[in-house]
Order: sequence, then structure tokens, then C-alpha cells
Amino acid sequence: MRNTLLAGAAVVFATAALAACGSSSGDRGGSGDGDGGGRAAGAPSAVSSGPVAGTDAEPSGAVSAGPRPSRSGEPPKIPADRLTPATGTFTKKQKEYLTDRVPVGMDPAAVLQTGQETCDRLDYLVKVDRDTAVGAVVTGEITGAEPAVAHLCPGHEDLVERASHGYADGVHRGKGLRPGRYRNVSPTPDCTWEVTGPGGKVLASGSSHGGKRTTITIPEAALALTSTGCWAWLPEGDNG
Repeated sequence: MRNTLLAGAAVVFATAALAACGSSSGDRGGSGDGDGGGRAAGAPSAVSSGPVAGTDAEPSGAVSAGPRPSRSGEPPKIPADRLTPATGTFTKKQKEYLTDRVPVGMDPAAVLQTGQETCDRLDYLVKVDRDTAVGAVVTGEITGAEPAVAHLCPGHEDLVERASHGYADGVHRGKGLRPGRYRNVSPTPDCTWEVTGPGGKVLASGSSHGGKRTTITIPEAALALTSTGCWAWLPEGDNG
């Protein structure tokens, strides 16, 4: 089911990207400080390999200090005061999303489109199956969800918050392990799990027969959770 949903989402996003190529200057753009977000007016549908539009001339007002120094190994970023689309303007929320996120030589509108497509994927999956949407964030199949939601689609903040308390397949140990009840999402027929405590003692273990969703309890004494083929575990009730 998960693969079908994500594949459906990909078709939706490809269609949206093609439509964006012929969008008018009013499509997802606009000016002001609205919270809605969206694509900038006239945003291209693909990353530009050329220089950023509008960066040949300094903006009015204070003089730009030039590209921001990057973290080790990262390309320098375009300063906030030089983040402008080829046409139209960015909203306040869009510009906040883009700040320290656009490498020199990349079109800011293309980076914004990536964030908006993340929101579009969440919109689609939430309508079909909310747990699958949360699971896609937990596992990283939807990347960059936290900044995109914070600035471009704040209506999904509760989804990202819940995902921050979930677990993807793998081994989870120590302080990151939170006691409570969890259920798996889109498990495979080979989904197995094991909860261990002091001395490696097995506190709980099992499998999802036929790929059916299962609920488990992680007790206070748990020191590790090992999961294989279960995709993602989401918190239930108050522990989420």
C-alpha cells in the first residue's frame, strides 16, 4: 500500500511540476507577509544551472556583504538580501524558508519549489492515509519536512511533531528510546521486532503476520528497540 501511495504522489507531483512551467505570475506567488507560502510568481520548474536572477545588481538599501560563509564542506549560500525570483516577489515566509538554504549559483525559486513539493506530498498522503504520511517523514522518504512545514505549510506541524517521536527500521538505543505504545505502518510480511533491557534480556518480541499492523509496548526498563521490515513505528495516545 505504501509504495502505491508514494507512486501516486509522484504522479501528482510530476503533473504539478509540468503545470508550474506554464503558470502565470500569480501562481503561488504574491507579496506581503502571509503565512500561506507557495511557489514564487514565475518560479521555474527545474533547478537553473546559470547564475541567480537579479544578483548582478545590488538591491536597494544596505549593500550586500556577499555570499554567506558556509559550514565545512558546504557551498556558500546566497545572502538573504539577494534572494529574489526572476519575476514577482517572495513572501516573508518563503524568504524565511530560503534563508541560508540557497547555494550560490542556484535559482532560489527552484529551492522554493522543492520545499513546496514536500508540502504537496504531505497534502496528498494525509488525504489518503495520515499514518503513511507520518511514516514517510519518520523514515526520511519525505525529506526536509520540518523546515518546509515551519515556513510553507504550517497546517502539518502536528504531523511533523508526531513523526519526531517515531522510529524507523533499525536499532534504537539509550536516551532516544521513549516508553509507550507504538504501532507499525505498512509492515512487510517479514516485519520483526525485539525490545531488550539490562543485560540484553528480551522484554518483548514478535512479527507482523501477513503484513498486518501491530501494536507494541516499550516498557520503562527498555534499553533498545530493534526493528526489521516494519518500515516505521508511530506513537499512540499521550506518548506521541
